[in-house]
Amino acid sequence: MKLLRVGPPGRERPAVRAGDGRVWDLSAVTEDIDGSFFASHGVDRAREALAAGELRELAAEGLRTGAPVARPGKIICVGLNYRDHAAETGAAIPPRPVVFMKDPGTVVGPYDEVLIPRGSVKTDWEVELAVVIGRRARYLESPAQALDVIAGYTISHDVSEREFQLEYSSQWDLGKSCETFNPMGPWLVTADEVADPQDLGLRLSVNGVKRQDGHTRDMIFPVAHIVEYLSHYMVLEPGDVINTGTPAGVALGLPGTPYLRPGDTVELDIDGLGSQRQTFAQA
Repeated sequence: MKLLRVGPPGRERPAVRAGDGRVWDLSAVTEDIDGSFFASHGVDRAREALAAGELRELAAEGLRTGAPVARPGKIICVGLNYRDHAAETGAAIPPRPVVFMKDPGTVVGPYDEVLIPRGSVKTDWEVELAVVIGRRARYLESPAQALDVIAGYTISHDVSEREFQLEYSSQWDLGKSCETFNPMGPWLVTADEVADPQDLGLRLSVNGVKRQDGHTRDMIFPVAHIVEYLSHYMVLEPGDVINTGTPAGVALGLPGTPYLRPGDTVELDIDGLGSQRQTFAQA
């Protein structure tokens, strides 16, 4: 099942996209697709309502698509999680996941404008598989348990300002938490429809030129390991998002490749999870 949110920013309507592409209003089931929705078995309720024919069809054409998850409590990111990306940036293969946080306020829709911060000269791109947590998790004991707490998967664009990230602080947060720096969506594909999160291709192009073409099988730490690992250091709550890392092909790792400037367009997609497209503008 594909969950999405459509409408103007701050007034998105929860919806479900059926297999035939039609979009159905979930307002009778939930006010929004957020932590409370996942914690109250909202995915099951949405599926039952759709199967029973209880939902009203939406004329979604022309409506803005928002991020599929409203107000995530946390965005947890894993850096250097693809061997080729670590190599291109000159970093050693990490023995444990490299974990940092990203401001949840960075989340915007998959086709929304992204702002290049004032003073930025190194705004960069990163296509990532995002995991959305479906129920509270702490001290998980196995990869199987970890997979059981996942509500679904979506595309995350972990936009990064490399000068802010790497030169202004020993922490990465400054370069990761700028306004609009996390387009997400277009929809959340529920976990039952993703047979293997380690069997997904992910791609990104800038102004029509392919820059990233990777595969989740090349992750150093697979999805189940990441979720289990994180649960030993923080409580994962319904609606939390985990960005699982990016493959090679970022501007940081491609000498001579220009960073993003106003007017540039970035397109990204992941197998089975849809696609995104953003135009960049000056803040």
